[in-house]
Amino acid sequence: MTEYSWPDWGNDKDYGARVVAAWPDTVLHLPIGTQITGEVVGRRPFGIFLTIDNHPDAVGLAEITAMPRCMELPQVGARVTGHVLWHADHNHQVKIKLTEWDDHADLLPPFADKIGETVTGQVTKLAPIGAFVRIADCVEGLVRPDDLPVEPVVEGQELQITVLAVDLDQRRIYLSAT
Repeated sequence: MTEYSWPDWGNDKDYGARVVAAWPDTVLHLPIGTQITGEVVGRRPFGIFLTIDNHPDAVGLAEITAMPRCMELPQVGARVTGHVLWHADHNHQVKIKLTEWDDHADLLPPFADKIGETVTGQVTKLAPIGAFVRIADCVEGLVRPDDLPVEPVVEGQELQITVLAVDLDQRRIYLSAT
């Protein structure tokens, strides 16, 4: 099996028509905020598809836009929990945010109080725009090329980093090597 797959509805050729026909009931019985459980039935680069327990004709989609950067998509067959974020009428999908993603939602705000402080970080990725540096579990920031040391930096290297700015709206933290 490849890393990504579409949901496999087996020999059920009428599944799509049932999802469309059940859509009004799906929206009624799964309002925004409803807690759900289900099984991952497909993985794509943009998120996972899941069946929702007790709603056999509902299709859930948890998109990576709601996934913390340090997390990975659950595998096909995994049991998941979450809550309803939205109803996508155009494709009859229930948008879901997974519970395991909620635990990582507020990791960045404490760093807004650390602007100007120096911390130790580990280079996780080098890119033309700079070096990404992990400064805490599930918290990475960008050191722009002009803010890197003169000597070459390599992935895995530890650096002393100064927190320059935290953009909570864009979920970004900007750093400088000291």
